Amino acid sequence: ADCRYTCHQECRSLIQLDCRRPGQVQLSPEGTLLPPCCQNATQTVEEEKPEPPTIQEIKQKIEKYNAKVTNCLLMKLNDDGTYTGFIKVHLKLRRPVTVPAGIRPQSIYDALKEVNLADMTDKRTSFYLPLDAIKQLHISSTTTVSEVIQGLLKKFMVVDNPQKFALFKEMRKDGQVLFQKLPLTEYPLYLRLLAGPDTDVLSFVLKENETGEVEWDAFSIPELQNFLMILDKEEKEKIQQVQRKYEKFKQRLQQTLKEARGKPG
Repeated sequence: ADCRYTCHQECRSLIQLDCRRPGQVQLSPEGTLLPPCCQNATQTVEEEKPEPPTIQEIKQKIEKYNAKVTNCLLMKLNDDGTYTGFIKVHLKLRRPVTVPAGIRPQSIYDALKEVNLADMTDKRTSFYLPLDAIKQLHISSTTTVSEVIQGLLKKFMVVDNPQKFALFKEMRKDGQVLFQKLPLTEYPLYLRLLAGPDTDVLSFVLKENETGEVEWDAFSIPELQNFLMILDKEEKEKIQQVQRKYEKFKQRLQQTLKEARGKPG
């Protein structure tokens, strides 16, 4: 009556979502049979964030976390209530990244002086990062996902727009691997603290941004042309894979028919 939800008559008995309006107990008079609520109402509930933990609660969580750490990567609580720690990020990038051409690796001096080697040349080149690359970052509880992405790109001297990338959390449940994209304002170290140090429970992955959310205006014309070339190459490789698959299957059938000749049946 209120959210205008529509379903089959046979399906109505299966609907048990709690759809409520302010000031009302429930809309449905049928006990546990509650009309499903609309998406907007669900989103409103999800957007209601709990109260931030107190310093004492954070201290207890950090002590519990550090008790499970098997290496030296401990979390440290600061006097102002913030804390620092380490996260590992797996780089699973399927597309090439753009880096400065002819630039020497960053030295300790460059890192201390925060020298941006990418600004020293206008020449660019592209290459593929290894899919199994892992980067360890020392961050603060105030470090956001956006800052983690920018920090990773800076460490690898990637000059691509950060909007082309997204940070995901990887979770394992019931034998399945689940990925969830993190909002740019999320705090990865807090997620690490809640999940514990076991990376099998939670790990972070840097991937390309979802196609539907990429802001294509952030790309230059040469980059877009390069994407078309890469897609064309991948398409040809896929076609060759399919052709080889069916050619092999065809050979096996021919061999089976050849062996069956002259045999009864």
